[in-house]
Amino acid sequence: MLLSIVDEPARQGVRHAPTTIVLHWLTAVLVASLWTIGQTIDFTPRGPLRTDYRSLHIVLGVTLGIVLIIRLVWRVTRGGMLPALHRGPLLAIARATHWVLYALMLATVGLGAANASVRGDALFNLVRVPHLVLGDRALVHRIGDWHALAADAVLIVAGLHSGAALFHHVVLRDATLRRMLAWPPR
Repeated sequence: MLLSIVDEPARQGVRHAPTTIVLHWLTAVLVASLWTIGQTIDFTPRGPLRTDYRSLHIVLGVTLGIVLIIRLVWRVTRGGMLPALHRGPLLAIARATHWVLYALMLATVGLGAANASVRGDALFNLVRVPHLVLGDRALVHRIGDWHALAADAVLIVAGLHSGAALFHHVVLRDATLRRMLAWPPR
């Protein structure tokens, strides 16, 4: 059965390092918040409220970029990765999914920075993002569309990632989800 490919000792209560857990859930909250703001920005009335809402989106996007850099440095440099719960295709799919998520998030943040720059956005009406290209509305729309597409792709892959964690928890009954929970399992 599927459970036969799970190492029995690894199924028990080994958890990720607290730093890994915090970075994971911080990333999840930032991605969900950014996507929600991105979907609702155009519903806010033009003026200071929309400027502040867009500014919050930009600040949270910069925060996500910083968190991603920290996560990647942490993932690449730290020792003591947890032993894999599975071997073969499940392990390959899990690793590929994580790297696809990182790439998509970095692309989304980069496109978001480019979007703010070509738009010349103001941050809380205090300072303007340096405006790289003046007057090219087609470029503004194209970069905005790419940013939105990348953000949607992040949400789709993150949803698949979440669904896989639930599959592991409910169907395979392994510790995949419990290893990443912020609170200790019962």
